[in-house]
Amino acid sequence: MMSMEDWAEIRRLHRAEGVPIKAIARRLGIARNTVRAALASDGPPKYQRAGKQSLVDAAEPEVRKLLVVDAKMPATVIAERIGWEHSLTILKDRIRQIRPEYAGVDPADRIVREPGESAQMDLWFPEPRIPVGFGQAGMLPVLVMTLTFSKFLSAVMIPSRQAGDLLAGMWQLISQVGAVSKTLVWDRESAIGGKGVVTQAAAAFAGTLATRVVLAPPRDPEFKGMTERNNGYFETSFLPGRQFASPADFNMQLTEWLPRANGRMVRSLGGRPVDALERDLTAMTSLPPHPPATGLQTRVRLGRDYYVRLDGNDYSVDPRVIGRLVDVTATLTRVIVICEGQVVADHERCWANHTVVTEPGHVETARGLRARFSAAKRDRERAASLARPTERVMFRDTASYDALFGVNFDPATGEVID
Repeated sequence: MMSMEDWAEIRRLHRAEGVPIKAIARRLGIARNTVRAALASDGPPKYQRAGKQSLVDAAEPEVRKLLVVDAKMPATVIAERIGWEHSLTILKDRIRQIRPEYAGVDPADRIVREPGESAQMDLWFPEPRIPVGFGQAGMLPVLVMTLTFSKFLSAVMIPSRQAGDLLAGMWQLISQVGAVSKTLVWDRESAIGGKGVVTQAAAAFAGTLATRVVLAPPRDPEFKGMTERNNGYFETSFLPGRQFASPADFNMQLTEWLPRANGRMVRSLGGRPVDALERDLTAMTSLPPHPPATGLQTRVRLGRDYYVRLDGNDYSVDPRVIGRLVDVTATLTRVIVICEGQVVADHERCWANHTVVTEPGHVETARGLRARFSAAKRDRERAASLARPTERVMFRDTASYDALFGVNFDPATGEVID
């Protein structure tokens, strides 16, 4: 085959210097037909490997017959139907090539994002295990929000994927931005819309903010690909070289880094997210006067051990409200217990599992209540014993039992007399 250098030299000699074909062939030591081919070609020579026969070629007609019947038939089923006895990999590769001819192609149009239109939500799970206290560490979720017009990023690490924590995280990110997009785009996260229908908690949250939760179609990652790509951006630009002492430390470092992320040049935007944010905010919906209901909430009757359980952990409560109903609320950072409008416990939320969080003041109060209860019990028992009337106990002479059973004793010796 003619080399690229020969092709270029042939064209230069003939067109620039006017050297005839015969002379070019003699000078370069190549055939005249090769020279003619180089002069007639429109572009440089390309190497093309000769096609190789494949074992799948003979089986392809049968494969196509099956794909006509069911375009989604798995490759393993096709292999079984046609009696395939060779490598399954080469058969899968061929099926992957020809399947679109029968299953059709679903192109995705490029969407023009309007200001204030939507915010994409997603959970990112950074690989480093974060210490959470009590000798425990875990892989915790990070809620990421991306405004689709300005590409503005915000994120926060949250304790769990429960609905209350997800909603609390969303409210924190939205309130930090200062307005809410017309739609909040989620994949089918179980606490938001795992069954294809928005959950009541998520619908109530959206209703309070006058927005709408939109669920992505199943198996369609491009639907919210913007925030999916941002998760990868966090992996490559935020995580490397960092160490975290706690979830609070992670959030502090993330908060310090986010202005740099929002100040970078974004090619698709043609500018910086922080510069385009104002247009987004102008088109968004203002926040309501009262915040939506978020966090974990429960109501229980406080038992004698004066602890309440929430998210797998036990928190002490003022024992003076034992036996009464208490309302327990967990934000992302605090656990607060209220009884009849009064705060009876306020703890820092523990992100570990199966732990006991105790307020020393509650233990002291319980010790005092227990001592007073015991003293009052002793006083009641003493008062009851003093108030009981004294009665004379009558004793029968044992000789009467001897007479009853016909037994006689000698008074002098004490022996039985027959």
